[in-house]
Amino acid sequence: MRRWHVVVGAVVSAGILSGTVAAVGPASATAPGRPDDAHTFAVIGDIPYGAAEIAQFPSVVAQINADPAVEWVDHLGDIKDGSSVCGDEYFQKIKGDFDKFSDPLVYTVGDNEWTDCHRANNGGYNPLERLAKIRQVFFPSPGRTLGQHSAPVVSQADQGIPENVRWERARVAFAAVDVVGSNDSLAPWTGQTAPTPEQTAEVLGRTAAVIQEIRTTFAEARQHHDRAVTLLMQADMFDPTVPDPAFGGYYGFQPIVAAIARESAAFPGPVYLFNGDSHVYHSDNPLAAGSQWLSFYGVGQPVPNLSRVTVDGSSNAKDYLRVTVDPRDPRVLSWTVVPFTS
Repeated sequence: MRRWHVVVGAVVSAGILSGTVAAVGPASATAPGRPDDAHTFAVIGDIPYGAAEIAQFPSVVAQINADPAVEWVDHLGDIKDGSSVCGDEYFQKIKGDFDKFSDPLVYTVGDNEWTDCHRANNGGYNPLERLAKIRQVFFPSPGRTLGQHSAPVVSQADQGIPENVRWERARVAFAAVDVVGSNDSLAPWTGQTAPTPEQTAEVLGRTAAVIQEIRTTFAEARQHHDRAVTLLMQADMFDPTVPDPAFGGYYGFQPIVAAIARESAAFPGPVYLFNGDSHVYHSDNPLAAGSQWLSFYGVGQPVPNLSRVTVDGSSNAKDYLRVTVDPRDPRVLSWTVVPFTS
């Protein structure tokens, strides 16, 4: 039995500490023989895309369920590709798959399931209506995770954003925040040349809530003397696959990057950011000295303790990350890439 902390209180969460690893990422992982006070979670994102992955997704859930080390799962958003219909029936199908996770599942929303739904091949929806539907379908019990063993989280449901949640585990503060691709939803909708007033209002309100969540997460981490902070989101705000990024396609992220940089610089331990969106596994220090992103986002000082990890996704969704929280490791978090077996 493991404790899942939400400021105060606990809930039972399944997990047995054992298992083997497949491909090792940049941080060496602890697997068999790790300390008893280590904890492990799985991270996936940008899945399922297309008919083959949709059909295979129940097997993905079953494989993660069968991993004896995993105690909870984080899905970083994009539950469909960007060229398919954003229909109610599809949302319900994926929700049904999510319900089969045996451990607590934290799902943070991606752009494909709402921001991009204005496209004709997505059904020509109003994206704000689709966001409301996503919240209705996937967050029926605000303050609780999904999965068969639901766990409590602190939610921003009182602000109308139930997908923004935070929790604490093994002296690590976690927060999943709704930050999405498509310039955080500022990319113009079909037939428009600029964001609509309604679109802009939604982004401004959500961004303010995200920044508040980030600040609160760090404040609680300092108060509780946590060893690390972990943030999870869909958007890749530091996309290495774009050779010459234009600020016009990224300006929606600037205040969020500024908040992460400011809070990370003031935190004495490591900070981790997990994201999807760009579909290719990558690990770096996006705001380290010499990074192009410092001047791009107007960050005045390097932030060497911020590490970012992008998970594989889309047609490259062939694995999950198995992330270990180890209080004996000065990095606190380490991870391995585990291939899907079918």
